[in-house]
Amino acid sequence: MPLIPSSTREIPETGAIPKHIAIIMDGNGRWAKKRFLPRIAGHTQGVEAVRGTIRACIEKGVSYLTIFAFSSENWRRPAEEVRLLMQLFLAALEREITNLHENGIRFRVIGDISKFDSRIISFIQRGEALTAENTRLNFTVAANYGGRWDIMQAIRKMIAENPGLATSFDETDIARYLAMAGAPEPDLFIRTGGECRISNFLLWQLAYTELYFTDTLWPDFDASALNQAIASYQKRERRFGRTSEQIADRQGNENAILNEDRV
Repeated sequence: MPLIPSSTREIPETGAIPKHIAIIMDGNGRWAKKRFLPRIAGHTQGVEAVRGTIRACIEKGVSYLTIFAFSSENWRRPAEEVRLLMQLFLAALEREITNLHENGIRFRVIGDISKFDSRIISFIQRGEALTAENTRLNFTVAANYGGRWDIMQAIRKMIAENPGLATSFDETDIARYLAMAGAPEPDLFIRTGGECRISNFLLWQLAYTELYFTDTLWPDFDASALNQAIASYQKRERRFGRTSEQIADRQGNENAILNEDRV
């Protein structure tokens, strides 16, 4: 697996459309409560929002979409809600994997899936194998995932495979073992539902990601809401530690080279 350059060590190429979008899908329960429905109804409607977001990302030319479906801390929720969430996850896997494959979408799950029911694990493995060669969109679901878990499991794997690195390693050594190794760092992070935190999601990978928070509850998040998030992203100046003047000078030099090529 090729190692993608780190934004803290190199300046990545950027464009008007984010190559990688990461989303915390918050507000399902509140969406249901506003309608006097059980919380699971909000989660069910949230699955529909995922479908719409996948379509919108493909239409916009986004290459990677990563969603936070279930955190390692979500086991703290009421047991009945967790049970229903697992049922919904299984049903979505059963229903959606074939559709993802037929639409050329690569499907992956990151996180400690060993704690899930064997049927869920089987569908995850089947879906990843079936869609492994697809390239239209890289769709990753973080399930039983936590950013700190990710860093710790990467260090453990690194040392297990390379004992000599136990006392001398750098960022690049660890990055090879992270759950998202092989994918570019997110350009744009979106959290719905009005909360303004990253909740242990992709802690390593979000180092230089542009953050966008919206009051829109996840079941109401649609293509228009995604466009608003991307429009906000397009107004940002991504400096990666540099000054605005350095960016202006670089853009001026690139334009001069482009004009010379046209002569």
